[in-house]
Amino acid sequence: MKKMYFVIAAFLLTATGFSQGTITGSVVDGDFGDPLPGANITVQGTTNGVAADFDGNFTIEVSQSSGTLVISYIGFISKKVNFTAAGNIAAITLQPDAQELEGVVIVGSGIIDLAEDRQTPIAVSTIKAREIREKTGNWDLPELLKSTPSVQNVKGGAFGDGQMFLRGFDQTNTAFLLNGQPINGMEDGKMYWSNWSGVLDIANAVQVQRGLGSSKLAISSVGGTVNIVTKTLDKREGGFFQTMLGNDNYIKTTGYYSTGLMDNGLSVAAMLGHWQGDGYVNNTGGQGQTYFLSFGYVPNENNIFNFILTGAPQWHAAAGSDDLRTFLDNGRKYNSWNTANVNSPNTLNGGAYPGGRNIYHKPVANLSWDLTFNDTASLSTVLYGSIGRGSFAQLITSSGEALYARGSNNNHNWGGLVTNFNKQINENLNFNFGADVRLYNGIHFRDVREFIGVNSVSNTSNYNGGAYELTNAYGGINPWNITFNPNDDHSQRFGYDYEERINYAGVFGQLEYSKGAFSTFFQGSASTQSHIREEFLSAANEGQSEESEKVNNPGFNVKAGVAYNLSEQNTVFANAGYYSRQPYHSDLYVDDRNSNELNPLATENQKITGLEGGYKFMGDILSANLNVYYTIWDNRIQYSSDDTNDDNIVDEYTQTSPLKQVHSGVELELFVRPTDGLNFQGFVSIGNWEYDGNVTTTTSDDNGNILSTGDPSYIDGVKIGQAAQFTAGISGDYEILPRFKVDANWNLYDNLYGSTQFGDSEFSTANNRGAIKLPSYDTMDAGLSYRMLVGKENNRSLQFRLNINNVFDEVYLESSSDNTHVEPGDDVWNGVNTDNRVRFGYGRTWNINMRYNF
Repeated sequence: MKKMYFVIAAFLLTATGFSQGTITGSVVDGDFGDPLPGANITVQGTTNGVAADFDGNFTIEVSQSSGTLVISYIGFISKKVNFTAAGNIAAITLQPDAQELEGVVIVGSGIIDLAEDRQTPIAVSTIKAREIREKTGNWDLPELLKSTPSVQNVKGGAFGDGQMFLRGFDQTNTAFLLNGQPINGMEDGKMYWSNWSGVLDIANAVQVQRGLGSSKLAISSVGGTVNIVTKTLDKREGGFFQTMLGNDNYIKTTGYYSTGLMDNGLSVAAMLGHWQGDGYVNNTGGQGQTYFLSFGYVPNENNIFNFILTGAPQWHAAAGSDDLRTFLDNGRKYNSWNTANVNSPNTLNGGAYPGGRNIYHKPVANLSWDLTFNDTASLSTVLYGSIGRGSFAQLITSSGEALYARGSNNNHNWGGLVTNFNKQINENLNFNFGADVRLYNGIHFRDVREFIGVNSVSNTSNYNGGAYELTNAYGGINPWNITFNPNDDHSQRFGYDYEERINYAGVFGQLEYSKGAFSTFFQGSASTQSHIREEFLSAANEGQSEESEKVNNPGFNVKAGVAYNLSEQNTVFANAGYYSRQPYHSDLYVDDRNSNELNPLATENQKITGLEGGYKFMGDILSANLNVYYTIWDNRIQYSSDDTNDDNIVDEYTQTSPLKQVHSGVELELFVRPTDGLNFQGFVSIGNWEYDGNVTTTTSDDNGNILSTGDPSYIDGVKIGQAAQFTAGISGDYEILPRFKVDANWNLYDNLYGSTQFGDSEFSTANNRGAIKLPSYDTMDAGLSYRMLVGKENNRSLQFRLNINNVFDEVYLESSSDNTHVEPGDDVWNGVNTDNRVRFGYGRTWNINMRYNF
C-alpha cells in the first residue's frame, strides 16, 4: 500500500513538473468585437484549462510543443485553434450560436456546474437566450423545455400551476438551481412556477441535465437537474422595452436597463414588469409583477462581486379537475371550482369571486463572489436568502352564501451558502471541493384572507385559551400587503398552526482526470439534515407551544464516470451513481399538519441507484446524442390525496409502506444544420417506468384521524402515470431573409397512464388491470420573428414575435387522477371511462410581442 501511495505521489509531482511554455491570447464576440470574459480555454485531451479575464484575455501553461486549444463560451459556437509553439496567438473570434446569449458575465461560474465545465459528458440539453426570449411568451419554464428528450409539461390549468416531469419523475425529484442556488422547497421538494414567473425575463440559458448530471452539490436529484442561468453583469450599456398581448386578454409589459460595466468597476441593472390575464380555463384570471435588481463590482481582475434581488409577486385563480363526462358536457375550458357573485373589490374580470386563489410573493437575494487566486486556482461563493409569504385562499360558503376566504398559508424564511474551490493540479488533473449550508424556517397556518358575508369566524383551542374569534384579515389577497403585513398573531389562526426548522450542511468534492482521448471523474458528497417541528394550535397548554424531538438524518452520494473519444467527432461515455437521500420533512410525521408524532416508516433514507451510458457525435452539419439509463428509486414513502366529494377540497390522505420504482429508457437527440440559416432538431424518448413490488397503505381524513390501515395495494408491475413514457419531436427554424425567421415544432406523446392513487379499490386485488392508458396525442406550435435594425448602431433594433401553440387545436387528455377501467355498458370517450377525474390540455393559444432593444 505504501508503494502505491508513493507511485501516485510521484506521478502527481512529475506531472506538475513538465512545462513547455505559455500561450497568451484573447477571446472576442464575433458580432460586436467585445471581449468575452469567462470564456473557457482548454488544451484538447486534458483537463488543463483557464477562464478568460474580464477583458477577454487569457494565459495558459502548456506542456507540449504543439496541440489544440478548445475555446467555448455558453451561447457561442465553440472553436478549436491549433498551436505549434508557446507565445501570443491572434484574437480568437467566437460566433453567436443560433440561440445566442447576450453579452453577459457569468458570476459564480464555479458553482453553476454547467455540463461544458467537465470533460466527461452527461445527458444534457441547453435552451439559450434567443429561444427563451422568442418562445416563452406567456408560458412557464416547463413548457419551454417540452422539446427536449424525456421532458413533459402538464400545464395544470392556471397561471404558474404547471408541472414538469423528467424521465418520469415529478418536480420533487428533479433538482432546480438558480445560478447554482438550490430552489426546490426544503420541506417537500416542490416547485411552484407562479413564484418564478419573472425568471425567464432575465434568463440567459436553461440547461436540463438528465439523470446523474454534473452538479457537485450534495443534492440527490432522481430525474435530473435543471440549471437556470440569469443575467448578472452586462458588459455594455443597454436594455429593452417589451410589450406582449395574448389569448384571453393577456397583457405583459417589461422594461430593462443596464449601465454596463462603468470605468469605476460598477455595473447596475434593473428590470420591472407587470402582467395580467383572464386565463385559458374559465375563471382562472390573475395578475402580478416581476422585478430584478443587479449590482456588480469588479475592483480588479481577480475579484468579481454581484448582488441580485428578484421576485414575482402574484395572485391567480385556481382551476379544478372533474370527471370526464362533466368536461364533455361543459367544454374543456370548464372550471369545477365554485365561484360566487359577491360585493368585493377582489372579483375576477366578469364579476365572479374565485373558489380558490393562489397568492404569493417570494423575493430572493444572493451575493456572489468570484475570487481568482492565480491561473490554476479559484474560489466561487454565493450567499443567498429568501422569504416566502402567501396562501391559497379558498371560498367558504354555507347554504349557497359566501362567508369568507380561508387562507392556507405556507410562509418561510430561508438562508444558505454555497462555496466551491477549484484547483487545476496539472494539465491532466482537476480538483474541486466545496460546502453547501441551508437554514430554513417554515410557518404554516390557516386564517381569514377576506371577510365577505360575515365579520368574524369562531374557533377554539387550548393554546389560545379556549374559544376565540378571528376578526382580522391580515394582508388580504394582495401579495405585496401579505409581504409587509403578515399574520404573526396566533390568536388569528385556526385549522392548523405549526412551524418547522430544517438545518442542512453538506460538503462535496470532485476529481477529474483527462489525458488524450480518455477522461474520468469521481464525485462525492456527504450531508446532515436536522428537523424540529413546533405545534401551536393543538398544544395542550395555553400560550405554550410543543416541540417534537430533533430528528437528524445523514446522507451521501457518490458518482463516477468515464469517457473515451473514439475520434475528434465520436465520444462514448458511462456514468454511475448511488444516493442515500434523507426523507423530506413532510415524510417524517404521521400527520404533518396536526401532530408532532414521527412516522416510523419514514425514518430511513431513500436509496437511489443510477446507471447511464451514451454516445455523442459532433459533426459540422449533423450532431447526435444517444443515451440509455436505468434508475432504481427504493425505500420511499408515497403520499397521495383524494377529493372524495368531488368539490375540489382534499379530504383524504393516503401513505404507503416503503415502495420501489424502476425507470429505464433510451433517448436519441439529433441536430442538423444543412445550410446557414436553416436548423433542424429532433428527438425520440422511449421509457419503461414501473412499480416494483406491492405495498400496504394507511388512510386518514383531513383532521388526521385514521380511517384504515394495513390495506394492500397490488402495484407490482403497474405503469407509473402522469407523464408519457414515449415522446418524440421535430423542430426547425429557417431565416428566410436577413433577420426574418419562421420556426415550428411538433411533439408526440404516447404510453401515458393514469396517476396511481394508492388505496384505490382498483389496486386492492392481485389480478387488477393496472393503470388506465390515455389516448396518444400530438401538438404543433409555430412562430414568426422579425428584427428590424434601428439607426446605425447594431445593438438598436425593433423585434416582432408571433407564437401560436397547438396550431391545429388538438383536443387531448393531459392527465387522469383515477384509474377506472372500461366495463361493458360504460360511458366511454376515446377508450376512456368518463367517470375518471381528468384534465384536458389547452387548445389553440397565441401571443404576439414587440421588443425594442437599445
